[in-house]
Formats: sequence, C-alpha cells, structure tokens
Amino acid sequence: MSLRFELYWSFRSPYSYLATPRIVELVREYDVECELRPVYPIAIRTPEFFEKVNPLWPPYLVRDTIRVAQMNGIPYGWPQPDPVVQDVATREIASEQPYIRRLTRLGIAAVERGRGIPFIEQVSRVIWGGDVKGWNEGSHLADAAKRAGLDLAELDAAIEADPEGYEAKIEANQEAHTAAGHWGVPTCVFEGEPFFGQDRLDHLFWRLSQHGLAPRG
Repeated sequence: MSLRFELYWSFRSPYSYLATPRIVELVREYDVECELRPVYPIAIRTPEFFEKVNPLWPPYLVRDTIRVAQMNGIPYGWPQPDPVVQDVATREIASEQPYIRRLTRLGIAAVERGRGIPFIEQVSRVIWGGDVKGWNEGSHLADAAKRAGLDLAELDAAIEADPEGYEAKIEANQEAHTAAGHWGVPTCVFEGEPFFGQDRLDHLFWRLSQHGLAPRG
C-alpha cells in the first residue's frame, strides 16, 4: 500500500514554488501519494504579520530564495504581478485580492479533479519562473492548466457557481494545517508529523524511508 503525506502549499510562497519540483520528483519516482491542500498565504490569513515582522526579513527572503533557486537550477523571479496586492512601501495588504483568491480556489478545483500536483507544477512555473510578465493576462494560465490536463474555463465556471463552497474548503485546509502543528508553507505532514520548509524535504524523505518508502515499479 502506498504511503501518503499532506502538502500545505500557497501560490504566493516562493518556498512553495521552490519545493514543488522535488515534490513532483518524489511522487513520480517513489510509491507515495501527496495530498495537496492549498491554503492562503500568511498575508491573507494574518495581514498584521507584516506590521510586526523584522525589517531585515523581506530582503533576506529575497536573497535566500534567489540562492536556493540558483543552487537547484530552478528558473526564478518575483511575480509580475504579485499574487497578493500589497503596498510595497507600507506593506499594507489590500482589502480586494482578486489574484490569490482565484488561484487558491483554482488549486482546490484542480485537486478535486485529481490533478492538483500537475496544476501547481505548471501554474507556479508561469508565476514564479521569472520569464512571464502579466501571468494573469492572455492565455498563460489557460495554457498552464491545459499542460496539467485541465480546462481553465471549466474550473472558473465551477468556482463561480459555488464560491462560498470553495472558500469553505480553503478554510478547512487552513484549520487542518494549524492542527498539524505549523502555520507556514510549504508544510508536509506525514503520520501527524509536520515538516516545514523546502529545506525539510530531506527529512521527510528520511522519515518516509523508515516506513518502507520504495521506488515505483
């Protein structure tokens, strides 16, 4: 029987994006299932976070994510536009958030259709890969969804028909995330044990191996 772990993941998190290729490889190469559980980023869940965070944190995050991307050969650049509408100078989070709400709901819809991991792989590459300006315009998202085996128009229509239902599913993921013992993303949870950060994937692999993780085939 395949092992199984949960992945709490955000479309605004650079570390979620940077972890995705390794998650994809793990699921492809080993007999393990990943239950994707999209959540809103901390900017939406806890907007006051940016009022209290040490001012050294944002520039360090930029430096560190660039370094991680370079070390692992992952295309990377801060999204244009940012999935979260935020004043760069004041760090204030806008009340209207059209990008991140749509993306997170789309992530839920993709999971419901059994294509969650391919969807975040393709869409996060468009958003965070550094070579697409205006990822929200034209056919960028539709093309990414198609590469993941999905129809963007069908996903959007399903969400439009039941927006409250999709919000409830996101909230359920966020509650489960907290119950698992962490608040940040990406967080993987195996057998009730949380592994926070793209730098804890080796620890996850080690724990899975202790429970009989085996190559596919």
